[in-house]
Amino acid sequence: GINAEYGVDFVKSERESIPCKVRILQRSNMQVQLIRRPLTKSRVCARHQSYWANVQKGPEDPILGVTVAFNKDTNPKKINLGVGAYRDDNGKPFILSCVREAEERIFKKNLDHEYLPIGGLPAFTQVSAKLCLGEDSPAIHEKRYTTVQALSGTGGLRIGADFINRFAPKTANVWFPNPTWGNHQPIFTDAFHSSSRLKTYRYYDSKTCGLDFAGMAEDLKKAPAGDVVLFHTCAHNPTGVDPSLEQWKELSKIVKDKKLFPFFDTAYQGFASGDPAKDAAPIRIFVKDGHELAISQSFAKNFGLYGERIGAFSLVVSSAERAEAVESQLKILVRPMYSNPPVYGARVVSTILGDKELSSLWEKEVKIMADRIITMREKLVSGLKANGSQKNWKHITDQIGMFCYTGMTPEQVDRLSNEFSIYLTRNGRISVAGVTSKNVDYLAQAMHQVTKV
Repeated sequence: GINAEYGVDFVKSERESIPCKVRILQRSNMQVQLIRRPLTKSRVCARHQSYWANVQKGPEDPILGVTVAFNKDTNPKKINLGVGAYRDDNGKPFILSCVREAEERIFKKNLDHEYLPIGGLPAFTQVSAKLCLGEDSPAIHEKRYTTVQALSGTGGLRIGADFINRFAPKTANVWFPNPTWGNHQPIFTDAFHSSSRLKTYRYYDSKTCGLDFAGMAEDLKKAPAGDVVLFHTCAHNPTGVDPSLEQWKELSKIVKDKKLFPFFDTAYQGFASGDPAKDAAPIRIFVKDGHELAISQSFAKNFGLYGERIGAFSLVVSSAERAEAVESQLKILVRPMYSNPPVYGARVVSTILGDKELSSLWEKEVKIMADRIITMREKLVSGLKANGSQKNWKHITDQIGMFCYTGMTPEQVDRLSNEFSIYLTRNGRISVAGVTSKNVDYLAQAMHQVTKV
């Protein structure tokens, strides 16, 4: 047979049972001269081999697995405590009123959809810096900072990781708390093309379900000068355990004495305590103490803008001249990465934070979200006591933010899912956002059943 478009096809040879390739030598109105060239078996097999034959299927994300199991479960009492997104007391996504108002204002302006500058929307980067550093920050008044828009917190971390890899000493290690958010080390491993310079410092004390501050301080004091230390600014993910203000001050001194470089991952400002200024206190302590530092910000949780991928990356440096230099290099770094960021989320956040009325409304609404989480923690502990639990669950209310390290073992977590249709990751971490006034009593009863002696 002859393919009309290309003039070639595959036919059976009269002498052999394997396919032959047919090639047109000459074509006229009535005649076509053909030659037959038998295909060897190796050439036949090659046609069916993928260019990507060496790519193996990777492991599923453990949190995705939790959601898949939850969706398959038909129990009407089932609970999903694995999702890292805020839900209201009916278990539904919460759209902030300030966001809706900002969207209406943006729509009425009839704006275009032109590209943003490489560094992002200037109005957004300005309010982002002021939100975490404070309006009266010396770094802002002295112009010792630069901020670029990023693809949410993950993008901010990746920009920072690439910048560190490009300009920090090649011997510099990056230290993470143990445990830390599951995406931290993969981000830096990809940026560094290796995990050999990634280290951990002690953080969570499984005996108390609290902070191992002594171990944390001891490990950081041993870190070589020039190393980078990643801190969770507030609402540590996954443990919900944060240092106190006095401990942050001590950490600032350790980092300064050891000549380390602090990098703050700020994913929950306002969402942790309900007070954006209080949640940003660690950053402001370090700036006041004269540190140069990096900040990654996410506006997913505290503005409910998960799908807009809106975030920022900032560097606070020693001078305005140095700020100009690092900004130029950040833009050079961003250009081949994604050229420029999306505009919609930046417009929403800048509209809210750039307006006193909307900014005030946002502060009220982010406190509503934070307070609901705090209330669910309190009700869960009360429910455990009401069910007769003799365990000390104080750590649930001592911890803060969306996540809670319950202290439950993998075996106890398995029982929760198998016997009660309650789904969470096997390290015992629950997303408190999945707890509501309608299911908290059932959760408390189930947790007591699997943890009682």
